[in-house]
Amino acid sequence: MLYRKFGKSNFMASALGMGCMRLPLEKGKDSAHIDEKAAIEMIHHAIDSGINYIDTAYPYHSGNSERVVGRALKGGYREKVKLATKLPIWLTHSSEDFDKLFDEQLKKMSVDRVDVYLLHALDASSWKKAQQYGFLEKLDQAKKQGKLGFAGFSFHGTAECFREIIDAYDWDMCQIQFNIIDEHIQAGVEGLRYAAAKGIAVVVMEPLKGGSVITNAPAEARKIMEQADISRTPQDWALRWVADFEEVSVILSGMSNMEQLKDNIAIMNAAPPHCLSESERKTLERLKPIYQNAEMVGCTACGYCMPCPSGVNIPEVFKLYNNTVYDSPRSFKKQFDAMESKGEGPSACIACGKCEKLCPQHIPVIETLKEVKKLFDI
Repeated sequence: MLYRKFGKSNFMASALGMGCMRLPLEKGKDSAHIDEKAAIEMIHHAIDSGINYIDTAYPYHSGNSERVVGRALKGGYREKVKLATKLPIWLTHSSEDFDKLFDEQLKKMSVDRVDVYLLHALDASSWKKAQQYGFLEKLDQAKKQGKLGFAGFSFHGTAECFREIIDAYDWDMCQIQFNIIDEHIQAGVEGLRYAAAKGIAVVVMEPLKGGSVITNAPAEARKIMEQADISRTPQDWALRWVADFEEVSVILSGMSNMEQLKDNIAIMNAAPPHCLSESERKTLERLKPIYQNAEMVGCTACGYCMPCPSGVNIPEVFKLYNNTVYDSPRSFKKQFDAMESKGEGPSACIACGKCEKLCPQHIPVIETLKEVKKLFDI
């Protein structure tokens, strides 16, 4: 496994981190039902292969990711990794909630400390809330108590907001969405370099944009890949594009099966900073605009919007919507009608707005669902 410096610290982090938001599920069950045996086997294989950064969060898998990760780290595995989790700011209503939620998370994972604790999904609104409730001081206090090692935040706001947050506190790390599609979205490459220049470790999430870089590779993009001097999968091209940046400390991937894990380990073991040849850079410059122009809605299927109070399967609806870029809506009409008949389609939306408050991508979900319904009314 290749390792990279973790900001201004002395820690050398594995270039690939194990993200625990998309663990394998029990057959036919929703995201709350993790296939614990398969998940633990994956986490153990990751650590045995040299991965030393494990990332989870309070809401992942309806709260069960932290529990499974905690059980996976028993038997000597806890000592081999840096464990990261996050404070769900949207569930806080006072300063005291920091301690209440943090202690709950430690208990769920059966640990007395975490190595990295992040303020989760900061944007302008949640950043204001974090300041109002004194969460920066809470991070300092938890450090002094020995309950956390590195203080950080994950981010889904504007570039301007990112700089403001970076400059407001002595952060150890930050976590940003960064991929071939989102080069200049949210923190973007400018934010990546700004944070790294200050000695802040930058952990990248969504390097494959929730898998859409792989599953939704346009035909034009695949043709360019086939014509390249070297044969690579869409996954390989996308991960190498991120790995090429020396400012990146860790690339997180939310892997759902052992095959994905092994593939990503193999790719990242051959992708140090500046790993791209001049020919590969030219190929990627041709690929970028194709990917960036192909997206209908920027959903990463993170599931933060779920469960919907009225039953809409928002991530699946948007997945179907994005697929229409590559084929006629008529090709997906049967799938859409099946969702509608089960009460999981756009027609079930009651416009309560709960999803929009939770969406880290700030998607206007209600209006977009209307657009999807209109598209498939054929």
